[in-house]
Amino acid sequence: MPSGIFAILDDISALMDDVAAASKIATQKTAGILGDDLAVNAEKATGFLASRELPVLWAITKGSFINKLIIVPVALLLNAFFPVAIKVILVLGGFYLAYEGVEKIIEYLFHRSLKEHSVINQETEEDAAIAEKNKIKSAVTTDFILSVEIVIIALGTVLNKSLSIQITTVAIVAVLATIGVYGIVALIVRMDDAGYKLIKRSNSKGLLFQLGKLLVKSLPIVIKLLAIVGTIALLMVSGGIFVHNIDYLHHIFPAIPSIIKELCIGLIAGLIVVAIITVIKKLVSVIKK
Repeated sequence: MPSGIFAILDDISALMDDVAAASKIATQKTAGILGDDLAVNAEKATGFLASRELPVLWAITKGSFINKLIIVPVALLLNAFFPVAIKVILVLGGFYLAYEGVEKIIEYLFHRSLKEHSVINQETEEDAAIAEKNKIKSAVTTDFILSVEIVIIALGTVLNKSLSIQITTVAIVAVLATIGVYGIVALIVRMDDAGYKLIKRSNSKGLLFQLGKLLVKSLPIVIKLLAIVGTIALLMVSGGIFVHNIDYLHHIFPAIPSIIKELCIGLIAGLIVVAIITVIKKLVSVIKK
């Protein structure tokens, strides 16, 4: 009996070693997309009242966990029985991300004044709660697409492993991705609060005071940078999805650096989707009249 228990413990230990090794490789493979995920979601989690930042971030984090609870089992089942569906889902998700990225650029270039006016109206008409829900919904939807790619990349690193290792590795990467990304986002959005506390404790002098001032002054700059980096990340992730899943795009223009090629392809895809949606909206408005 004792020998049987030790044998089971040895098997568990061996499994954990395999999972640890596989998780390390999977995390390294998903590092790039995790960086993009961080940039995109940090930008989406900012722009709220200070009292609403953490509740909003917690709502997005819960949505991210739910996304992964759905994605992980579905990805494992599709990979086992209908692997081509994974590629189709990734490509459709790529179009959504490209659309979001291009829409942000168009909004900034042509509708910035309208956006600022709408923000004022929201505050005066007490529509901030609706705007908050919409932004949370958008963030969770974007997280879903990015989570699909994270899970697929993680799964791709353990395809030659046993099912138990595949399930455990993908689950670990999914949990670490959510905790890591949104933990860092929480630190970013609370930079100013940390700065104010340091200023208060320092009695307006010394190193802590200077650090506090730096944190407070840096937050608006960080938020603006995140908006730019997040938009670029959306286009690059979408372009990367197309390049890695469509053979023609993978082999086209081999001399161009992959980063530039993916960014350009994402931009073109986003412009196409924006054009299609704009035409559909105009047709619908004409029909309604």
